[in-house]
Amino acid sequence: MLAGMEFGVLAFPQEETMLPAELAVAVEERGFESLWFPEHSHLPLDSSRWPGGAVIPDGYAKTLDQFVALTAAAAVTERVKLGTGICLVPQHHPAWFAKRVATLDVLSGGRVLLGIGFGWNPAELADHGVAYADRRDVTRETILAAKALWTEDVASFDGEHVSLSPSQAWPKPVQKPHPPIIIGAGGGPKLYAAVAEYADGWGPLRGRDDIDNHLGPVRESWAAAGRDPDLLDITVFSAPTDIDELKVLADAGVTRAVFNAPVAGPDKVLRSLDRSADLARSL
Repeated sequence: MLAGMEFGVLAFPQEETMLPAELAVAVEERGFESLWFPEHSHLPLDSSRWPGGAVIPDGYAKTLDQFVALTAAAAVTERVKLGTGICLVPQHHPAWFAKRVATLDVLSGGRVLLGIGFGWNPAELADHGVAYADRRDVTRETILAAKALWTEDVASFDGEHVSLSPSQAWPKPVQKPHPPIIIGAGGGPKLYAAVAEYADGWGPLRGRDDIDNHLGPVRESWAAAGRDPDLLDITVFSAPTDIDELKVLADAGVTRAVFNAPVAGPDKVLRSLDRSADLARSL
């Protein structure tokens, strides 16, 4: 494999596809570093256009619960890391969010990769009581409150959108101070600042996010915050299946390339995993 770059798989777990435990075993057997599941609580009928095009794929309404699915994956694997790809943080209560992340990290023996996002669907956010314009601020405050719960015996938080009275909460994550936090969102000044302030990396989506033009500013903002440049995680989702393109990502210092698994039955999914694993081994 390319020196310094890991390979993962993202799949939409549904009843009609490979169930999480079966998929996790297949991913681990093929030597992938990580397995990622996305989430949507529901898909309102008046949902606006999604970032990927004019029509929202049918699978977005059928995803299994993210944390339950990852727990099932954790129970049958030993090595593969378990990623939320991504967790829609503003749609979670801070205390429940912190407990679910910490519980998964404990049950998996410290294998969680916490991919987070602000949310793209105004109708879905609204059903959770979050205004679209506030989603970034709610995300920030939820993460800061969760960090307090993960690291302090008695934690509290007082923000504009999130408040937490002095509280105790266990378990604490196995990974210290907490699982790596990777923000999956398009590039821009707000993204640069968020990564530098409260995250551990950026998770751009190839084909949608302009990785080349934003990677430099992300690194500059990170360095300006006094953070170690060697610790910045860059995880590219929807990774290319072209060898030359993967080499370009590796040369750019990308930490991890995550391939998409098809939303399909076991035979098609396993063939896709085999092709991606063969490609990763050939590099």
